[in-house]
Amino acid sequence: PPAILAKVGRKRSATVRTGSAMVLLLLPTATIFNEQLTTGTFQTTRIIYFPTTLACVPLKFNHLPLRQVVADTIREMILTGALQPGERLLEDDLAKKLGVSRNPVREAIRSLEATGLVEVQARKGAYVSGLEPNEAIQLLELRSVIEAYAAELAAKNRTDLDITKMKDLIEKGKKASADNDLVAASSCHREFHLAIEHAAGNRYLESTVEPLRSQTELIFSRLADRRGVLSWSEHTEIYRAIADGDVKLARKCTINHMMSVTNDLKALTK
Repeated sequence: PPAILAKVGRKRSATVRTGSAMVLLLLPTATIFNEQLTTGTFQTTRIIYFPTTLACVPLKFNHLPLRQVVADTIREMILTGALQPGERLLEDDLAKKLGVSRNPVREAIRSLEATGLVEVQARKGAYVSGLEPNEAIQLLELRSVIEAYAAELAAKNRTDLDITKMKDLIEKGKKASADNDLVAASSCHREFHLAIEHAAGNRYLESTVEPLRSQTELIFSRLADRRGVLSWSEHTEIYRAIADGDVKLARKCTINHMMSVTNDLKALTK
């Protein structure tokens, strides 16, 4: 927030009190800090600083390895368009921008290559992947089959806690979209589908979908402005079918959702 930036000024680091929390900021870098909440619990949070932006994004787990934090940060830069398809990923530049050494950046690039978001070319270096429209459509079609199966299982096996989490993610996603917070909206979208996979109760689902998820999320991020509220209405239909235990409808709504994404992508690339 501007109030924090005003206190930090041009200093390399500063400790700032925000309400009841003491926060250590290292600028202009992306780093980790611990924020002590009034409950006495701790939550790991990432600060990403760009020349005109300060974004604070909570991480899901505490005490993540640095290479994972760096990988998550680069992934977010790709999904938000800070790094464009075809752009070369220079280790030195990224290390300087993120305030880390080259080693975690190198490890992060390797891990992102496995997700398909990054392409490493022999003797040329690493680049942000760019999907051809036909490849993107094939990925969406394959993911729709797996997601529909996950929704079927979720309608059979979901718990009250699963249903509550899905509903909460939809509400947060709607608000984020209304506020034009595409980063938060994308996060809610990802977590909603993860919640369905968790509710399905098949331990192999997440590892099967994960290689497809990063590449299809790149597609979703490019369509975020176009889809907006429509996307959350589709997710609401999926949620209601799962909550009602309607297996056939859960499958149908999921396939309709993925077909809608595919059609939007086709319209965008015409």
